[in-house]
Amino acid sequence: MVRDGYFYGLGFGAAGVLVWVATHILLLTAIPLLLAAFFLWFFRDPEREIPEAPGLIVSPADGKVTAIETVSTEAGPQRRISIFLNVFNVHVNRAPIAGNIQRVDYKKGKYLNAMNPESATQNERNDVEVAGELGAVAFSQIAGLLARRIVFQKRIGDWVHRGERVGLIKFGSRVDVVFPLSCELQVSIGDHVRGGASILAVMPSSNVQEELAAIVSSESSPLGLVSEPVG
Repeated sequence: MVRDGYFYGLGFGAAGVLVWVATHILLLTAIPLLLAAFFLWFFRDPEREIPEAPGLIVSPADGKVTAIETVSTEAGPQRRISIFLNVFNVHVNRAPIAGNIQRVDYKKGKYLNAMNPESATQNERNDVEVAGELGAVAFSQIAGLLARRIVFQKRIGDWVHRGERVGLIKFGSRVDVVFPLSCELQVSIGDHVRGGASILAVMPSSNVQEELAAIVSSESSPLGLVSEPVG
């Protein structure tokens, strides 16, 4: 569990005890106790089995894939996958690839609904770029309508492992992942992904496709390629 879960959970739990001692009214006591249970559940941080084959880009967050599109970047056209996290998802964020953190750029902004396309440019956000052996992958932690705090625990120059915990967005939010067009997509719009465990794309490299095929064949859920609205 994330440390914040103990902070909020124990705080509301103590408040519930005080309300009961002061009033002995069950309904009033139940409110802070229910909030305590919610926060303990919300800040859960389950272990994940991280795929080990080279060249894999894994999801940095739990949630639903809401957009896959080509965007213009300083490095030229690249692919962007947007993942929406609702209040019921695990909100711990993980590194999409192994590598050195090259850039961390926090920007203040609005708190538009994370489903709104304008949230990608106008909301509070934290942009991170990780340089790995096969190329660079960037991801953005984007605050949503309810999110009021973005947490990132690493610094420029730090080495991260694929699937390593790197931060947190509190409550509803969005995470974008940007990578080269040469990578082969492994998800479709509408797919539900798990942080650190779900494969979003494969970076081109010798033997990567063969190793991925072995992983896919052992899984029960099919992986689909995306044709729309990419490009």
